[in-house]
Amino acid sequence: MAAPVDDMFSRCVDPSKASNCVEVRFIDNVKGKGLFAKRAFKKGETIFTERPLVSAQFLWNAMYKYKACEYCLRALETAEENARRLSGLPALNLPHPELCKVRPELHQACPSCQVMYCSSECRQAAWDQYHKVLCLGPSHHDPNHPINKLQDAWRSAHYPPETSSIMLMAKMVAVFKQWFTPDGFRSLFALVGTNGQGIGTRNGRLPQLRRLRSLSSPELICIPNAEASFPDNNFLLHLSTLTDISPGEEICISYLDCCQRDRSRHSRHKILRENYLFVCSCQKCMAQLDDADMTSEDEDEGEGETEGDDLEDEMTDV
Repeated sequence: MAAPVDDMFSRCVDPSKASNCVEVRFIDNVKGKGLFAKRAFKKGETIFTERPLVSAQFLWNAMYKYKACEYCLRALETAEENARRLSGLPALNLPHPELCKVRPELHQACPSCQVMYCSSECRQAAWDQYHKVLCLGPSHHDPNHPINKLQDAWRSAHYPPETSSIMLMAKMVAVFKQWFTPDGFRSLFALVGTNGQGIGTRNGRLPQLRRLRSLSSPELICIPNAEASFPDNNFLLHLSTLTDISPGEEICISYLDCCQRDRSRHSRHKILRENYLFVCSCQKCMAQLDDADMTSEDEDEGEGETEGDDLEDEMTDV
């Protein structure tokens, strides 16, 4: 059995800072628990900052040497260094380098497996939480090591664009031993599918990262009053308001971006079902219940959309 939702929340959000702002309430047997405001919030205000239960870099992303802290996912190279390496153009210059700072003098490697961290604090936190169980030691490059074989099997079945990582589940098993059963591992797949949060850093340097959010995160709807962002360029999620929120009001976010939220109900449900294993039943979706079951590109075809535009929509919809 997995840990209770409230225990998960306390692992991710500082209770002393969140207790006066939000509370977790049971809604019904369908929705389960939700997050509600205990005080008024103004538009643009930060509700709380949340740490993930675990986080992991996408495996293909890591294989192609995008350098990130194994624990907090902070970039270990500047955008310019990244672009020069990937393009093979050592003289390439990018604008605004002052917005892209790294501290290589603080970087540390695991002494056993050489996995990199942005600081000694992250290296120790990873070791205490899961790395002492998962560290490959001298077998880091051994293709026959079970973890390396697991990663190879995952990559062979999950080509880019990636949406999750098997290492999220491996880390969860290392942290929460009660999931180390066949039923528990199956529960983890559902957990990661519905609670994973992709990270795009503020300057777009490392978009291929994944964190597992608290199970008490806000309700997911198509007209959100809050949004998640990562202004610190690491795994810390900042939940901020999109509108004024009154005391007692439920806090809701969306997995869809602003363009996807403007698409047809059928298209929105297709994206959510294929990527997050659920469909939405918010007020907007219920109001459009009688709309025709066609994707947004089908609607656009009737307005004379070009073939290239169709392809772009198709790629967005997958």
